[in-house]
Amino acid sequence: MSAPALVLFDLDGVLAHYDHAPRLRVLAERTGASERAVSAALFESGLEQEADLGLHDAQGHAKELARRLGAPVAIADLVASRAAAMTANAGMLAMAKQVARKARVAILTNNNLLLRDNLPVICPPLFPLFEQRVFCSAQFRLGKPDPKVFLLCLEALGTPPEACFFIDDKPENPEGARAAGLSAHHYLNDTLLRAELLQRGLLEERPDAP
Repeated sequence: MSAPALVLFDLDGVLAHYDHAPRLRVLAERTGASERAVSAALFESGLEQEADLGLHDAQGHAKELARRLGAPVAIADLVASRAAAMTANAGMLAMAKQVARKARVAILTNNNLLLRDNLPVICPPLFPLFEQRVFCSAQFRLGKPDPKVFLLCLEALGTPPEACFFIDDKPENPEGARAAGLSAHHYLNDTLLRAELLQRGLLEERPDAP
């Protein structure tokens, strides 16, 4: 099995741990609204999904949340709340750095333009490893698992589908990647992923391995 030229990582649930509660708490603290009101305005109203599909840029995202919430919201508030909700997965990041010695690495996430453009501030440990190689559903106006989003991302990266290996924690997303011609892995834990990366020639055996 020849090693892929590109490894495409999902973000939340793979490269980073995501916790919804701190995001609501920070936005509530910064806007003076209740966490319940923030949740209703950002998520239950469909605003987050709209932003993830590219219907709002960063400024529009903040402006529309302010309108639906009935309270002032700045881009900095959205960035701070997302940063509070994310922690880099140290084990996965260490593997990604090892993989980067063998192949290019990039991110494809179902997320909005605000997150893409501010990810170095939101989750600094991911950089400089993924510098200039963070792609999101909003820029393509399509989300995973649609096979077309993988093809658009790979076009931007100048890589054919058969040369890419994709990793995601949601089972439907690797299925969509395979339908687009990529090889893919449903991420369950670091141990299983490490075994597959070794098999694909993307990692070297640990020095203490038998």
